[in-house]
Amino acid sequence: MPGSAARLVWAAGALAALLAGAASAQVVALQGSMGTHRALLLIDGQPHTVAVGASVKGVTLRSLGADEAEVEVAGQRQRLRLGASPSRVGGAAAPGGGGSTILLAAGPGGHFVGDGRINGQAVRFLVDTGATTIAMGQQQASRLGVAWQQGQRAVTQTANGPVPVYLVTLNSVQVGDVEVANVAAVVLP
Repeated sequence: MPGSAARLVWAAGALAALLAGAASAQVVALQGSMGTHRALLLIDGQPHTVAVGASVKGVTLRSLGADEAEVEVAGQRQRLRLGASPSRVGGAAAPGGGGSTILLAAGPGGHFVGDGRINGQAVRFLVDTGATTIAMGQQQASRLGVAWQQGQRAVTQTANGPVPVYLVTLNSVQVGDVEVANVAAVVLP
């Protein structure tokens, strides 16, 4: 994978597993405005243009100011500031998990990047919303103490064609204060 060896592809499915139970609330951020009547909102990681009074994906834009907006989800109102971190609106915290919430804002170019740990080692994740598992290169796997050579050999299909991989199990994956044990992953050449 091009770029820093510390960069991992974090699959949307794996991230969803870490966040299970917090689905009743919407994660919303104000990304910009178009005049005084339309806002660009990031709703659960997807950009949407919303007019004042209109609703998209259960989020109603109630008002729009120069650098803030008021939204409503499931009867709960929340004021959003332009450029601030995304807010969880509506619903309740995840039961039993201490109410942990992990929010990743889109960076320049629309990529979602976050810090975490794999097998206790610090890593930087790149969230690929089209992926279905955690993927990393052989150098990264070795640095993390993953015995990838002992993994099951397989072939995966990428945009550039078939690629040989090793199927492995990571001892632990942590993002924020949410940690999951025995997480499936693939190691690429």
